[in-house]
Amino acid sequence: MGILVIKGFRSHIIKVAVIVLSGVVTASATVAADGFGPVKAPKVNAKKAALGKRLFFDQRLSGDAAISCATCHVPSKGFSDGLALSKAYPGSDGFRNTPTLINAAQKAAWFHDGRIGTNLNDVTRESITETYNMNMDMRLMQERVKQDPVYVKMFKDAGYGEPSNGSIRKAIPEYLKTLTSRGAAFDNGKMSDAAKRGFELFKGKAGCASCHSGNRFTDDQPHNTAVPNNPEIWKNPLRHVTYVTFGLFLGIENIMNIRRDVGAHIRTHKADGSDIGKFMTPTLRELKQTAPYMHNGMIKTLKDVVEFYNNGGGNDANKDPRIKPLDLSKEEQSNLVVFLESLSGKPLTGSQHVWNDKIDVNYKPIKDWLKQRN
Repeated sequence: MGILVIKGFRSHIIKVAVIVLSGVVTASATVAADGFGPVKAPKVNAKKAALGKRLFFDQRLSGDAAISCATCHVPSKGFSDGLALSKAYPGSDGFRNTPTLINAAQKAAWFHDGRIGTNLNDVTRESITETYNMNMDMRLMQERVKQDPVYVKMFKDAGYGEPSNGSIRKAIPEYLKTLTSRGAAFDNGKMSDAAKRGFELFKGKAGCASCHSGNRFTDDQPHNTAVPNNPEIWKNPLRHVTYVTFGLFLGIENIMNIRRDVGAHIRTHKADGSDIGKFMTPTLRELKQTAPYMHNGMIKTLKDVVEFYNNGGGNDANKDPRIKPLDLSKEEQSNLVVFLESLSGKPLTGSQHVWNDKIDVNYKPIKDWLKQRN
């Protein structure tokens, strides 16, 4: 057996394993090195995912029992929220755009700054317990869940035994695995001619594929593209106090005098500040559902996004040197937008992904509760 290597456009390489037998060459496998293609759904435990789904839509997982995970990650909005800057726990407001959770179970790093890796248990814990998110004391959460007979049965059926904090932090990630893109024109071979031309631009002249790679169209790495800062974060006291709280906890120096989101700097803390302003490359999947765009919601439409990069991004001393004017014509920009739209599939708004049943909190008291094992 030998390996035939064919070098293609922009150094993408297609490797074809060949078997030479009696003078006959047979192709046995073909793998595209760029990784573009449908997102493969991970294996899911159905009962654990069903439990996680109910928990995801249950407001009792927040301190005031008024917001759930789905308050900000709305199914009809691609599991984002349609706002430039997210909501937050009452008494504060968010300082970043709510990212989609579709395909997010396969991310290499979470949040716009990438501060948490692939452990979805940690992601779930931070999202539930942080004061500016859901502000939940997990000891109280556990007791709330244990009082609900529906949960008692679901936890047992899922193999977790009685409800616990640890199993809650496992069940929600299992549900997140079910949120996988499906039905996009790019995946089912139904792209228009304009979208196909846009894809060639994406890989070639526009250079998008250098960061937006793989089947989720992201390299899961932080970059500085000089997206302008959102002044609302400092104009709105509730947003500013949230950012200051976040910055103090994560060790941002001189936080009270900073008027920008430092991004992935919180991970690397470079003394020269060259990492300030870097943010994780977002997925390009489901863009039709998740406007506005960028980590701070500063760009409203896909047309505006393409125009931003065509002009060479924004102004920042730390801007990635690859971000330069693209010199795309109006038609080329339009084709690129059509391609980006082809990466959006069917909304995940059916019963498989949404808990539609009422979550009844008026369940009957436990008989002889003082004698029951806690």
